[in-house]
Amino acid sequence: MSSNRLLSIDALRGLVILFMLLDHVRETFYLHQQVGDPMDVTATEPALFFSRTLAHLCAPVFILLTGLSAFLYGEKQMSRAATSAFLFKRGLFLVVLEFTLVNFAWTFQFPPTVIYLQVIWAIGLSMLALAVLLWLPRVWLAALGLLLVAGHNLLDGLHFGPESVMHIPWAILHDRGWIEFSDTLRLRTSYPVLPWIGVIALGYAIGPWFRWSSAPEQRLQWLRRAGFAALALFVALRLINGYGEKPWAVEETALQTLMGLFNITKYPPSLLFLALTLGIGLLLLAAFERRNDGRLVRTLAVFGSAPMFFYLLHLYVLKLLYVAALAIWGANQGHYFGFDSMGWVWVATLLLALVLFPPTQWFARLKARRRDIRWLKYL
Repeated sequence: MSSNRLLSIDALRGLVILFMLLDHVRETFYLHQQVGDPMDVTATEPALFFSRTLAHLCAPVFILLTGLSAFLYGEKQMSRAATSAFLFKRGLFLVVLEFTLVNFAWTFQFPPTVIYLQVIWAIGLSMLALAVLLWLPRVWLAALGLLLVAGHNLLDGLHFGPESVMHIPWAILHDRGWIEFSDTLRLRTSYPVLPWIGVIALGYAIGPWFRWSSAPEQRLQWLRRAGFAALALFVALRLINGYGEKPWAVEETALQTLMGLFNITKYPPSLLFLALTLGIGLLLLAAFERRNDGRLVRTLAVFGSAPMFFYLLHLYVLKLLYVAALAIWGANQGHYFGFDSMGWVWVATLLLALVLFPPTQWFARLKARRRDIRWLKYL
């Protein structure tokens, strides 16, 4: 039962890793078709819109599962102090990784003139926060998580200029923007972390559902109830059409109207964004619990069992492929080399998934076999 439970977690993580791969292939070879946040449904082709929307699942599921995994780590260690210490060290490690290997993979620039503080940064800071918050009683932790997820949009109108002492902390917490570090270096807070702290807290709070002693059917019931409740909240708020999100409207075509309904804000993630993505994520987790003996689940679990290794590997592979393509074929899309259609983005994603599967499987087996190599658990 325990191995099946953990397999479903890795499978869900593996699925969103593939969605992430799709989005990063798009960001590498389809840069000539930029998308906003939220997107302009009247000017965005449906294939691009729904591919980008599919990738919205990635960060919420990653961070929810990070909180859940932290709880399971604590169950194994039988020590809240050990869990807190691990989260603190791992969080610092991820922050450093974002500033170094991750940022260089995006820019191939050293020394950098711009550092983008993205999802690894957000996960790292969320882990640092959870290292403190896990000492709260579970009900308080869950309440705080819900408050941050549901209430942070009330702060959308709060802004601080560069001259304010609150400019930097608020840019990190909630107001996506630029931090002028020096005359030659700027930081972009792409992932304001306040709502993500709420998500990781909720992930930790649902941890008891996955204890060794928990009945699988009871766990499935909890996951389904929570998933459908989150989706019902999304539908209700979207019909009200007034809180924390750009309002949707009836467009020229039914397809554009449908796109408008699912046109949600990621930076920072609105309540609707998190209700939709976490609701789907919880239902997928329940589905993987039911089908944990299938080949698809086990294949996805390979990607999900070595997430940081895959993350770094795919970023460098994509960057090297882009540099090579630009050198061979030149800038065929304005200032960029790029594919002519989203269909090729999907084809490239499938081919890369096949190519990257063997090294990811090798590393996952190495990590499982060599538990004496302590640093491997950080990847």
